[in-house]
Amino acid sequence: MSRIQTTFQRLQIEGRKALIPFIVAGDPDGELTVPLMRSLVAGGADIIELGVPFSDPMADGPVIQRASERALTKGMSLARVLDIVRAFRTEDVVTPVVLMGYANPVEAMGVAIFPDAARKAGVDGVLVVDYPPEECVAFTASIRAAGLDQIFLLAPNSSGQRFHDIAQASSGFLYYVSFKGVTGASHLDFDEIARRIPLIRTAAGMPVGVGFGIRDAEIAKKIGAVADAVVIGSRIVEEIETSPREQACAKVETFVREIRVKLDELAGARS
Repeated sequence: MSRIQTTFQRLQIEGRKALIPFIVAGDPDGELTVPLMRSLVAGGADIIELGVPFSDPMADGPVIQRASERALTKGMSLARVLDIVRAFRTEDVVTPVVLMGYANPVEAMGVAIFPDAARKAGVDGVLVVDYPPEECVAFTASIRAAGLDQIFLLAPNSSGQRFHDIAQASSGFLYYVSFKGVTGASHLDFDEIARRIPLIRTAAGMPVGVGFGIRDAEIAKKIGAVADAVVIGSRIVEEIETSPREQACAKVETFVREIRVKLDELAGARS
């Protein structure tokens, strides 16, 4: 059983919801990323989603686009992202780390090389935005052979059959995109999310996380009331962008703790 699966199993027993914060590796620089990851954990993160910077992040809004640009300007690469995970693992062997990014950096490293390199670095799961499951069968097989979870995005207009198809290819959890659009927008339809999540969970038979558009603790709590996990990224990246470097870790920890406190008000509520 993977670290991701173990985490969800523990949280289910506790009646708690998973908090999955996202930051971009190398933003504002490579030296601060590990301290930021540790701040996420100190604030109550259950799983860390670590963005692999890319020059054309099509699913991301301007906040994460700027973060990727800053990281790339400082020389961040997929190989250096793996070094960051390796450094994080020297003090934390419990918190799962999911790499989220795009196909180009993976293919530049080599799809045959990446899965084992990620495993050795301490990565637990991979979400490649522009790899739909039907077009990356061999890659998914190699990810699973390396003992990693392959996570896919599920669009809000997906059909019941699509739920099933993506679930067959996925492991760890499913990532439901809360609306049509890019990260950081704010037009959530809570009624629609509440209607669809139970259908997805039933079809998939695995935990469902919801991301895109979650900007504060109250929204996180509303999403947590129906989902198994809350994924929050752009708002955290904004904290990093707008804070002096020496204050970024403290700001991030405080913000994540606010989310954690609200989610824990749902303790005992099983969806």
